[in-house]
Amino acid sequence: MRMNKTYDAIVIGGGIIGAATGYYLSKRRLKVLLLEKNYLTSGSTGRCITGIRQQFSTPTTIQTAMESVRLFKSMKEEFDMDVEWKDSGYLFLAHSENLVDMFKKNISIQSQFGLNVEFITAEECKKIVPLLDIDGLVGGAYCPSDGQANPFLVVRGYVEGIRRNGGRVQIESEVIGIDVDKGKVRSVTISSGETFSAPIVLNAAGPWAKDVGKLAGVDLDVEPDRHEALITEGIQYAGIPMLVDYRADGGYFVQRITGQFIGCFTPEKKVPGFSTDATLEFLVEMSRRMCRLIPAIENIAVLRQWAGSYCMTPDGSPIVDQTEVEGLYCSVGMCGHGFMLGPALGNYMAQFITESTWPISMDEVAYGRSFGEMESMR
Repeated sequence: MRMNKTYDAIVIGGGIIGAATGYYLSKRRLKVLLLEKNYLTSGSTGRCITGIRQQFSTPTTIQTAMESVRLFKSMKEEFDMDVEWKDSGYLFLAHSENLVDMFKKNISIQSQFGLNVEFITAEECKKIVPLLDIDGLVGGAYCPSDGQANPFLVVRGYVEGIRRNGGRVQIESEVIGIDVDKGKVRSVTISSGETFSAPIVLNAAGPWAKDVGKLAGVDLDVEPDRHEALITEGIQYAGIPMLVDYRADGGYFVQRITGQFIGCFTPEKKVPGFSTDATLEFLVEMSRRMCRLIPAIENIAVLRQWAGSYCMTPDGSPIVDQTEVEGLYCSVGMCGHGFMLGPALGNYMAQFITESTWPISMDEVAYGRSFGEMESMR
């Protein structure tokens, strides 16, 4: 049987952003083709540390994250499968008065949108996490409705939904060309030489978004850099939330519902590009930083470590919009927040593509914007 090569929408990228957007487009009765250059979740999504939070410093991101949490909570029913959603919380730790001031300022913004978040004392932090070493701790910003989920299961749910709704998902299909005629997108060509036509194309290529944009003559102000992570063996689940330590030698980690601890830190020296090399330096340093906060885990074995790419923008907020090429859209530059923002951004983009309206103001993530103040809760 000859495959139909004409679609209503083509999505480039098989991570959370592409899968979610493709799914919500298919729910709106568009015939969707999702193209992934490697395997599903092979980019940033499959290398994330599973955290989902609503504590940000800007209105659009706060509202988007809150909508994502609503969607994560409903996925078991939506997909008829468990994606391991757990509202295990996030606790941002303040070891200085400057951080106290920043957290309180952000809480005042977050509270305007109905987020259940509060600043608590060091002693209250200890009550939530009895194993926490509070030496030098002033307090923390705590949101109990933040959580975690399994990125592989979430993407699987979305992809199976695309297929159920009549769409197609094709892996090992690198996009090598985007045909633009008279300012309008017409088709894409993949590495096998096949060409697929559609009036709508979404660039959701994660770390490779800049390269994909260039295929259509679009310059996206995004750059990938390397971030490393690790996961330990499991112990009895103690409900330890994501602990975020913003000290210069801090990091962030959470206990998965499997009992394992998974975490990473933002490197001081950036390694630009697509490197997935894992280093002994990170293994030693991340272990130290975790044990400083939770000394009781010092004898737990690390099972493995890995690296992946954050796709960064100058201001730490994504670029989610249409481009100057008619029919070409982008949802890129997630700055390490793609998994947590992906469901809502996918739903928002599907509405924008089909109705030309956003459910909330998206000016702060607009394509072509002047990059301003950096997201403080990076």
